[in-house]
Amino acid sequence: MGKELKGSYIFYGIDERLIMEEVNSIIKSALDDDFRELNLVRFDGSTLASFDDVINACQTLPFMSEKKVVLISRANFLEDSKSEHSRAADEKQFKRLQEYIDKVPGHCILILYFVFKSKRDKGSDRIKKLEKKAQTVKVEKATGARLESKVSELFRARGKDIGRIELKAFIDKMQDNSLTVINNEVEKLCCYAMDRDITRADINCLFMETSDEDIFDLINPLSQRKTKEALKTLDELLFKGSKVTYILNMVERHFSLLLKVKLCQEGGRSTDYISKEFKLFGYRLEMTLNQCKRYTDKQLKKIIELCLEAERKIKTSPIDDKTELELLLINVTSVK
Repeated sequence: MGKELKGSYIFYGIDERLIMEEVNSIIKSALDDDFRELNLVRFDGSTLASFDDVINACQTLPFMSEKKVVLISRANFLEDSKSEHSRAADEKQFKRLQEYIDKVPGHCILILYFVFKSKRDKGSDRIKKLEKKAQTVKVEKATGARLESKVSELFRARGKDIGRIELKAFIDKMQDNSLTVINNEVEKLCCYAMDRDITRADINCLFMETSDEDIFDLINPLSQRKTKEALKTLDELLFKGSKVTYILNMVERHFSLLLKVKLCQEGGRSTDYISKEFKLFGYRLEMTLNQCKRYTDKQLKKIIELCLEAERKIKTSPIDDKTELELLLINVTSVK
Protein backbone atom coordinates (compact mmCIF):
# COMPACT_ATOMS: atom_id res chain seq x y z
CA MET A 1 0.00 0.00 0.00
CA GLY A 2 1.37 3.37 -0.99
CA LYS A 3 1.93 6.31 1.33
CA GLU A 4 -0.79 8.41 -0.29
CA LEU A 5 -4.04 7.79 1.54
CA LYS A 6 -7.18 7.00 -0.45
CA GLY A 7 -10.69 8.16 0.31
CA SER A 8 -12.03 4.69 1.07
CA TYR A 9 -10.70 1.20 1.75
CA ILE A 10 -12.21 -2.28 1.90
CA PHE A 11 -10.19 -5.03 3.57
CA TYR A 12 -11.08 -8.71 3.67
CA GLY A 13 -9.39 -11.97 4.66
CA ILE A 14 -9.36 -14.88 7.11
CA ASP A 15 -7.31 -13.29 9.94
CA GLU A 16 -8.89 -10.28 11.66
CA ARG A 17 -5.65 -9.43 13.46
CA LEU A 18 -3.81 -9.03 10.17
CA ILE A 19 -6.64 -6.90 8.82
CA MET A 20 -6.51 -4.67 11.90
CA GLU A 21 -2.77 -4.18 11.40
CA GLU A 22 -3.55 -2.63 8.01
CA VAL A 23 -6.44 -0.60 9.42
CA ASN A 24 -4.38 0.73 12.34
CA SER A 25 -1.57 1.66 9.95
CA ILE A 26 -3.97 3.96 8.05
CA ILE A 27 -5.39 5.41 11.26
CA LYS A 28 -1.90 6.13 12.56
CA SER A 29 -0.91 7.85 9.29
CA ALA A 30 -4.10 9.90 9.04
CA LEU A 31 -4.73 11.04 12.60
CA ASP A 32 -2.65 12.90 15.16
CA ASP A 33 -2.27 11.03 18.46
CA ASP A 34 -3.64 13.94 20.51
CA PHE A 35 -6.97 14.04 18.68
CA ARG A 36 -7.23 10.44 17.45
CA GLU A 37 -10.27 9.37 19.47
CA LEU A 38 -12.12 12.58 18.61
CA ASN A 39 -11.68 11.96 14.90
CA LEU A 40 -12.17 8.20 14.81
CA VAL A 41 -15.77 6.98 14.50
CA ARG A 42 -16.39 3.25 14.79
CA PHE A 43 -19.39 1.18 13.67
CA ASP A 44 -20.03 -2.54 14.09
CA GLY A 45 -21.18 -3.71 10.67
CA SER A 46 -22.94 -6.77 12.10
CA THR A 47 -25.35 -4.54 14.08
CA LEU A 48 -25.47 -1.46 11.83
CA ALA A 49 -29.10 -0.32 11.78
CA SER A 50 -28.90 2.38 9.11
CA PHE A 51 -26.16 3.40 6.69
CA ASP A 52 -27.36 6.99 7.11
CA ASP A 53 -25.50 7.03 10.44
CA VAL A 54 -22.27 6.26 8.58
CA ILE A 55 -22.93 8.98 6.01
CA ASN A 56 -23.61 11.55 8.73
CA ALA A 57 -20.33 10.63 10.45
CA CYS A 58 -18.41 10.98 7.17
CA GLN A 59 -19.97 14.34 6.35
CA THR A 60 -19.18 15.85 9.77
CA LEU A 61 -15.96 17.87 9.76
CA PRO A 62 -12.95 16.63 11.78
CA PHE A 63 -11.99 18.28 15.07
CA MET A 64 -8.65 20.13 15.04
CA SER A 65 -7.40 17.85 12.29
CA GLU A 66 -7.21 17.66 8.50
CA LYS A 67 -8.68 14.17 8.46
CA LYS A 68 -11.14 11.94 10.25
CA VAL A 69 -11.58 8.17 9.90
CA VAL A 70 -14.88 6.29 9.86
CA LEU A 71 -14.42 2.55 10.42
CA ILE A 72 -17.05 -0.15 9.84
CA SER A 73 -15.75 -3.40 11.31
CA ARG A 74 -17.14 -6.81 10.32
CA ALA A 75 -19.18 -5.32 7.49
CA ASN A 76 -20.93 -8.59 6.69
CA PHE A 77 -23.21 -6.90 4.16
CA LEU A 78 -20.18 -6.96 1.82
CA GLU A 79 -20.54 -10.73 1.61
CA ASP A 80 -22.85 -12.35 -0.91
CA SER A 81 -25.96 -13.01 1.21
CA LYS A 82 -27.10 -16.61 1.45
CA SER A 83 -30.33 -16.55 3.49
CA GLU A 84 -33.57 -14.87 2.45
CA HIS A 85 -33.79 -13.03 5.78
CA SER A 86 -30.34 -11.47 5.56
CA ARG A 87 -30.43 -10.89 1.80
CA ALA A 88 -32.91 -8.00 1.86
CA ALA A 89 -31.28 -6.17 4.79
CA ASP A 90 -27.74 -6.66 3.46
CA GLU A 91 -28.74 -5.62 -0.05
CA LYS A 92 -30.17 -2.37 1.30
CA GLN A 93 -26.99 -1.55 3.23
CA PHE A 94 -24.81 -2.48 0.25
CA LYS A 95 -26.76 -0.29 -2.19
CA ARG A 96 -26.44 2.71 0.12
CA LEU A 97 -22.69 2.08 0.36
CA GLN A 98 -22.38 1.63 -3.41
CA GLU A 99 -24.13 4.97 -4.01
CA TYR A 100 -22.04 6.85 -1.45
CA ILE A 101 -18.53 5.36 -1.40
CA ASP A 102 -17.15 7.52 -4.25
CA LYS A 103 -18.73 10.64 -2.70
CA VAL A 104 -16.83 10.49 0.60
CA PRO A 105 -15.62 14.07 1.30
CA GLY A 106 -11.89 14.86 1.17
CA HIS A 107 -11.65 15.34 4.93
CA CYS A 108 -12.76 11.73 5.61
CA ILE A 109 -11.32 8.25 5.11
CA LEU A 110 -13.96 5.50 5.11
CA ILE A 111 -12.68 2.01 5.99
CA LEU A 112 -14.69 -1.20 5.90
CA TYR A 113 -13.61 -4.79 6.49
CA PHE A 114 -15.09 -8.22 6.85
CA VAL A 115 -13.61 -11.56 7.92
CA PHE A 116 -13.92 -14.80 5.97
CA LYS A 117 -15.74 -17.59 7.80
CA SER A 118 -13.39 -20.22 6.35
CA LYS A 119 -10.16 -20.51 4.37
CA ARG A 120 -12.20 -21.51 1.31
CA ASP A 121 -13.93 -18.12 1.10
CA LYS A 122 -12.98 -15.67 -1.64
CA GLY A 123 -13.72 -12.03 -2.39
CA SER A 124 -17.46 -11.55 -2.95
CA ASP A 125 -19.18 -10.26 -6.10
CA ARG A 126 -20.15 -7.19 -4.08
CA ILE A 127 -16.51 -6.31 -3.48
CA LYS A 128 -15.80 -6.69 -7.19
CA LYS A 129 -18.50 -4.09 -7.88
CA LEU A 130 -16.66 -1.62 -5.64
CA GLU A 131 -13.12 -2.14 -6.97
CA LYS A 132 -13.25 0.98 -9.15
CA LYS A 133 -14.71 3.11 -6.38
CA ALA A 134 -12.51 2.10 -3.44
CA GLN A 135 -9.13 0.58 -2.61
CA THR A 136 -9.95 -3.11 -2.08
CA VAL A 137 -7.31 -5.24 -0.37
CA LYS A 138 -7.26 -8.98 0.38
CA VAL A 139 -5.13 -9.31 3.52
CA GLU A 140 -2.97 -12.42 3.65
CA LYS A 141 0.04 -13.45 5.70
CA ALA A 142 3.32 -12.25 4.29
CA THR A 143 5.68 -14.99 3.12
CA GLY A 144 9.09 -15.37 1.50
CA ALA A 145 11.01 -12.23 0.55
CA ARG A 146 8.08 -9.99 1.44
CA LEU A 147 7.99 -11.35 5.00
CA GLU A 148 11.77 -11.02 5.34
CA SER A 149 11.57 -7.38 4.23
CA LYS A 150 8.82 -6.56 6.74
CA VAL A 151 10.62 -8.27 9.62
CA SER A 152 13.89 -6.57 8.72
CA GLU A 153 12.06 -3.22 8.91
CA LEU A 154 10.88 -4.07 12.45
CA PHE A 155 14.50 -4.59 13.54
CA ARG A 156 15.67 -1.38 11.82
CA ALA A 157 12.88 0.58 13.54
CA ARG A 158 14.57 -0.36 16.81
CA GLY A 159 17.99 0.68 15.49
CA LYS A 160 19.05 -2.94 15.18
CA ASP A 161 20.57 -4.57 12.11
CA ILE A 162 20.26 -8.32 11.72
CA GLY A 163 22.27 -10.50 9.34
CA ARG A 164 20.51 -12.32 6.51
CA ILE A 165 21.25 -15.77 7.97
CA GLU A 166 20.09 -14.68 11.43
CA LEU A 167 16.95 -13.13 9.92
CA LYS A 168 16.02 -16.40 8.20
CA ALA A 169 16.70 -18.34 11.40
CA PHE A 170 14.46 -15.96 13.37
CA ILE A 171 11.58 -16.26 10.87
CA ASP A 172 11.91 -20.06 10.86
CA LYS A 173 11.27 -20.05 14.60
CA MET A 174 7.99 -18.16 14.22
CA GLN A 175 4.93 -20.41 14.33
CA ASP A 176 2.63 -17.47 13.54
CA ASN A 177 3.31 -15.04 10.66
CA SER A 178 1.09 -12.33 12.13
CA LEU A 179 3.17 -9.15 12.21
CA THR A 180 1.66 -8.27 15.59
CA VAL A 181 3.05 -11.49 17.06
CA ILE A 182 6.38 -11.16 15.23
CA ASN A 183 6.73 -7.53 16.35
CA ASN A 184 6.49 -8.68 19.99
CA GLU A 185 9.13 -11.35 19.38
CA VAL A 186 11.43 -8.81 17.69
CA GLU A 187 11.13 -6.59 20.75
CA LYS A 188 11.96 -9.54 23.00
CA LEU A 189 15.03 -10.46 20.95
CA CYS A 190 16.32 -6.87 20.77
CA CYS A 191 16.00 -6.48 24.52
CA TYR A 192 17.82 -9.78 25.05
CA ALA A 193 20.74 -8.85 22.76
CA MET A 194 20.85 -5.25 24.06
CA ASP A 195 23.80 -3.35 22.50
CA ARG A 196 25.51 -6.24 20.72
CA ASP A 197 24.77 -7.90 17.38
CA ILE A 198 22.09 -10.59 17.30
CA THR A 199 23.52 -14.11 16.93
CA ARG A 200 22.06 -17.52 16.05
CA ALA A 201 22.75 -18.53 19.65
CA ASP A 202 20.50 -15.70 20.90
CA ILE A 203 17.69 -16.86 18.63
CA ASN A 204 18.05 -20.53 19.60
CA CYS A 205 18.18 -19.67 23.29
CA LEU A 206 15.16 -17.38 23.26
CA PHE A 207 12.92 -19.43 20.98
CA MET A 208 13.29 -23.05 21.99
CA GLU A 209 11.33 -25.49 19.88
CA THR A 210 8.63 -27.67 21.37
CA SER A 211 9.39 -31.38 21.01
CA ASP A 212 6.91 -34.19 20.37
CA GLU A 213 7.56 -35.36 23.92
CA ASP A 214 6.43 -31.97 25.25
CA ILE A 215 3.16 -32.24 23.31
CA PHE A 216 2.64 -35.81 24.56
CA ASP A 217 3.01 -34.45 28.10
CA LEU A 218 -0.03 -32.28 27.34
CA ILE A 219 -2.02 -34.91 25.44
CA ASN A 220 -1.78 -37.52 28.20
CA PRO A 221 -3.66 -35.54 30.89
CA LEU A 222 -6.11 -34.38 28.23
CA SER A 223 -6.96 -37.94 27.25
CA GLN A 224 -7.28 -38.86 30.94
CA ARG A 225 -9.58 -35.85 31.45
CA LYS A 226 -7.25 -34.37 34.10
CA THR A 227 -8.05 -30.71 33.55
CA LYS A 228 -5.77 -29.18 36.20
CA GLU A 229 -2.78 -31.21 35.07
CA ALA A 230 -3.41 -30.28 31.42
CA LEU A 231 -3.60 -26.57 32.28
CA LYS A 232 -0.40 -26.81 34.34
CA THR A 233 1.41 -28.50 31.44
CA LEU A 234 0.13 -25.79 29.10
CA ASP A 235 1.64 -23.10 31.34
CA GLU A 236 4.97 -24.94 31.26
CA LEU A 237 4.93 -25.15 27.45
CA LEU A 238 4.15 -21.44 27.11
CA PHE A 239 6.87 -20.57 29.63
CA LYS A 240 9.37 -22.52 27.50
CA GLY A 241 8.44 -20.37 24.51
CA SER A 242 5.90 -22.54 22.67
CA LYS A 243 3.37 -20.56 20.64
CA VAL A 244 -0.37 -20.84 21.26
CA THR A 245 -1.10 -21.53 17.59
CA TYR A 246 1.53 -24.29 17.44
CA ILE A 247 0.16 -26.03 20.53
CA LEU A 248 -3.39 -25.76 19.17
CA ASN A 249 -2.35 -27.23 15.81
CA MET A 250 -0.55 -30.12 17.52
CA VAL A 251 -3.56 -30.91 19.72
CA GLU A 252 -5.88 -30.82 16.70
CA ARG A 253 -3.48 -33.01 14.69
CA HIS A 254 -3.24 -35.58 17.49
CA PHE A 255 -7.00 -35.99 17.91
CA SER A 256 -7.40 -36.18 14.13
CA LEU A 257 -4.84 -39.00 14.22
CA LEU A 258 -6.80 -40.77 16.97
CA LEU A 259 -9.96 -40.61 14.86
CA LYS A 260 -8.19 -42.04 11.79
CA VAL A 261 -6.63 -44.85 13.82
CA LYS A 262 -9.95 -45.67 15.50
CA LEU A 263 -11.73 -45.84 12.14
CA CYS A 264 -9.00 -48.18 10.90
CA GLN A 265 -9.51 -50.41 13.94
CA GLU A 266 -13.26 -50.48 13.39
CA GLY A 267 -12.62 -51.32 9.75
CA GLY A 268 -10.70 -54.42 10.80
CA ARG A 269 -7.19 -53.14 10.06
CA SER A 270 -4.34 -54.83 11.90
CA THR A 271 -1.92 -53.16 14.33
CA ASP A 272 0.90 -53.71 11.81
CA TYR A 273 -1.10 -51.88 9.13
CA ILE A 274 -1.79 -48.95 11.50
CA SER A 275 1.88 -48.79 12.50
CA LYS A 276 3.07 -48.58 8.89
CA GLU A 277 0.24 -46.34 7.65
CA PHE A 278 0.68 -43.67 10.33
CA LYS A 279 4.41 -44.23 11.06
CA LEU A 280 3.72 -45.10 14.70
CA PHE A 281 6.20 -47.33 16.47
CA GLY A 282 7.00 -48.49 19.99
CA TYR A 283 5.73 -46.26 22.76
CA ARG A 284 3.90 -43.87 20.39
CA LEU A 285 1.93 -46.73 18.85
CA GLU A 286 1.03 -48.20 22.24
CA MET A 287 0.00 -44.80 23.61
CA THR A 288 -2.13 -43.96 20.55
CA LEU A 289 -3.95 -47.31 20.66
CA ASN A 290 -4.63 -46.93 24.39
CA GLN A 291 -5.99 -43.40 23.93
CA CYS A 292 -8.29 -44.56 21.14
CA LYS A 293 -10.02 -46.84 23.66
CA ARG A 294 -11.00 -43.82 25.74
CA TYR A 295 -13.09 -42.14 23.05
CA THR A 296 -15.99 -42.87 20.75
CA ASP A 297 -16.00 -41.68 17.13
CA LYS A 298 -18.55 -39.05 18.10
CA GLN A 299 -16.38 -37.71 20.93
CA LEU A 300 -13.29 -37.45 18.71
CA LYS A 301 -15.25 -35.61 16.02
CA LYS A 302 -16.57 -33.23 18.69
CA ILE A 303 -13.05 -32.52 19.96
CA ILE A 304 -11.82 -31.78 16.43
CA GLU A 305 -14.75 -29.38 15.98
CA LEU A 306 -13.78 -27.66 19.26
CA CYS A 307 -10.20 -27.28 17.99
CA LEU A 308 -11.36 -25.74 14.70
CA GLU A 309 -13.69 -23.37 16.52
CA ALA A 310 -10.87 -22.30 18.89
CA GLU A 311 -8.62 -21.67 15.87
CA ARG A 312 -11.32 -19.52 14.27
CA LYS A 313 -11.82 -17.49 17.47
CA ILE A 314 -8.07 -16.95 17.93
CA LYS A 315 -7.85 -15.57 14.39
CA THR A 316 -11.00 -13.44 14.43
CA SER A 317 -11.71 -12.51 18.06
CA PRO A 318 -9.98 -9.98 20.34
CA ILE A 319 -10.04 -12.53 23.19
CA ASP A 320 -6.62 -13.40 24.65
CA ASP A 321 -5.10 -16.38 22.79
CA LYS A 322 -3.95 -18.13 25.96
CA THR A 323 -7.43 -17.81 27.48
CA GLU A 324 -8.99 -19.32 24.36
CA LEU A 325 -6.56 -22.26 24.48
CA GLU A 326 -7.27 -22.81 28.17
CA LEU A 327 -11.01 -22.88 27.44
CA LEU A 328 -10.37 -25.44 24.71
CA LEU A 329 -8.49 -27.75 27.08
CA ILE A 330 -11.31 -27.49 29.63
CA ASN A 331 -13.89 -28.29 26.95
CA VAL A 332 -11.84 -31.23 25.62
CA THR A 333 -11.61 -32.81 29.07
CA SER A 334 -15.39 -32.34 29.49
CA VAL A 335 -16.50 -33.95 26.21
CA LYS A 336 -19.04 -36.74 26.80
